[in-house]
Amino acid sequence: MIETKFGFSSTAAEVAEGIDFTGKRVVVTGASSGIGVETARALAGIGAEVTLAVRDVDAGEKVARDIGGKVEVAPLDLTDLASVDRFARDWTGPLHVLVANAGVMATPERYTEQGWEWQFATNHLGHFALATGLHGALKAAGNARIVSLTSRGHMLSPVIFDDVHYAFRTYEPWGAYGQSKTANVLFAVEATRRWAADGITANAVMPGAIHTGLQRHIGPSEVDPAIVKTTEQGAATSVLVATSPLLEGIGGRYFDDCAETRAVDHRDETPPMRGVARFALDPDNAARLWTYSETLLAKA
Repeated sequence: MIETKFGFSSTAAEVAEGIDFTGKRVVVTGASSGIGVETARALAGIGAEVTLAVRDVDAGEKVARDIGGKVEVAPLDLTDLASVDRFARDWTGPLHVLVANAGVMATPERYTEQGWEWQFATNHLGHFALATGLHGALKAAGNARIVSLTSRGHMLSPVIFDDVHYAFRTYEPWGAYGQSKTANVLFAVEATRRWAADGITANAVMPGAIHTGLQRHIGPSEVDPAIVKTTEQGAATSVLVATSPLLEGIGGRYFDDCAETRAVDHRDETPPMRGVARFALDPDNAARLWTYSETLLAKA
């Protein structure tokens, strides 16, 4: 279990202090708002060349100007496979860190043109397509990391392989969210198993409860004020996993509050649901999800 001197209240800047990322190239998805901005800011602050991969390019450009340094903006819509493919094709040279930060939460029932449930498509499939499309660039870096943002909400549902896209089940926003967040953890497990020989590791990160646009579909009363973080604090665990020497060669793990988290067999009766569900770390589930995702993308 990897522990650090940082914790709940640590900020991204504090975690990054003393680390030199000069010459490292980083992509942060969803970095036009929320914790994506602070993740990009902290990484640029230690010398990284950061690309903000965003749907709203104008908003991204504004963030890039605010951060300064070597920060670029590129369009990316995770629900549009043509957009994902274009981003991956246009990328040249090595990629040292991919931060899969973008996401949606508890959205009303919605489907992509392929018939994929919106949260699963955005939170998992779009990032899966992006990571596999950038595999060559990650391999070229020689020692690359993927940061897969998840949530304690993964405990609300495993991936229901028999009905991922709610063709038979009644749609439930939180169940769909939980399933997609479990997929984010499983991706980190299988990506590490498949790509560690290429020098690529992936870890899952729970950023915490932060009031951002992600919560647009839920009421403020649904979040306990005692567990709410600032955006600077919410970005800390992502930055730690992206940069810490302690994680050299380490992958397939789940981190929360800047430390690796224990596996649990049941969720707490009350929030904040500490730990990571064992089903989200299961290697058989991870391998099955990878194959399932490849099949979906091949048919798209």
